[in-house]
Amino acid sequence: MLACALMAGLCASGAEVLDLGVVTTPCVALLLQAHRAHAGVMITASHNPYEHNGIKFFDKDGFKLPDTLEDEIEERIRVGVDRLPPATGGQIGRIRPCESAESEYVAILKAQAGADLSGLKIVLDCANGSASQIAPRLFEELGAEPIVIHAQPNGVNINDQCGSTHLESLKKAVLAQHADAGLAFDGDADRLLAVDETGGTLLGDHILLICGQWLKAQGKLKANTVVSTVMSNIGLDVAMKERGIEVLRANVGDRYVLEKMREGGYSLGGENSGHVIFLEHNPTGDGLLTGIQLLRAFKQAKEEEGRTLSALAGELPVFPQVLLGVKVKNDQKETYLGDEVIVKAIRKAEETLGRRGRVLVRPSGTEALVRVLAEGPELDKVKALAEGLARLIGERLG
Repeated sequence: MLACALMAGLCASGAEVLDLGVVTTPCVALLLQAHRAHAGVMITASHNPYEHNGIKFFDKDGFKLPDTLEDEIEERIRVGVDRLPPATGGQIGRIRPCESAESEYVAILKAQAGADLSGLKIVLDCANGSASQIAPRLFEELGAEPIVIHAQPNGVNINDQCGSTHLESLKKAVLAQHADAGLAFDGDADRLLAVDETGGTLLGDHILLICGQWLKAQGKLKANTVVSTVMSNIGLDVAMKERGIEVLRANVGDRYVLEKMREGGYSLGGENSGHVIFLEHNPTGDGLLTGIQLLRAFKQAKEEEGRTLSALAGELPVFPQVLLGVKVKNDQKETYLGDEVIVKAIRKAEETLGRRGRVLVRPSGTEALVRVLAEGPELDKVKALAEGLARLIGERLG
């Protein structure tokens, strides 16, 4: 329904529409470049239930629109401004189905990766989403032995107790099948989390570490630098530093990771939530590409050193982390930095943790909350500091 309404509106404004059908978000970003389109549109709820369906826009180069442009579009919708006169007669746009979209996308990924994943037994959790048809085909064509779960989408079961936000069934399947690894995509397959052979979870930080050092060894990690966000565990900085890799921090959100990557010309970046960007190949996060790259790095380590995926993941020292959300008045969530008592308490907490820890206080982007994160080697100390700050913020801004 949403797709039909959107395409009708585009045609009524005179645009030509290429309908890719059910594909992944990164597929849209790649194919709009291949077909020299002026923009790309994805209808998706991302990692959320289907009720949250929304629209993602990409420019002609496959990059998400900047915040300022999105704000302008939303403002025009809000005030009812329509500067595009409706098309008439022969100027009305046409819709052309692209039945080759899946094949084109698979061919691009195979050419980019140049990978041979033969000998690897992999469980794929497709989240009953857009990867359900594409992922099994791709990994089978790359030589792996894929075992597929949650690949029967019906329009309402997407992300329902499956995919990257619910790893329980993937862990059970990996253990039951004695698989080398498990890959979990979200509904639109722009993010990936993984499971090792023991059922252990690999988050975005693990993937950045494994792929970062693998790319560095090949001389393909630009400036020996990886971009993560302020939410990445401090253990990532520690492990990367030991390997001669610098970690730069961006604000939360894959668009801000990408922004910093483009500014410095860096090749690898991502979020702990599983959005990982290999900028040499795709201008947005791509769960399928990330899975391929992770398995390539793992297979090389397995063949050369006999290492398991759990051994590679174990190289990341994960520091205890406590994250709390403090309910505040919505008009107060941006004002905490103007409260001298709160600022002084944050500074004192930072001094208590020193270089082996950190404190991050930031407003939620969507809720009337201030989020408090504390991280360090000692859980009791971290928890006490986070709870103390949360209590203070609640008292002064709640």
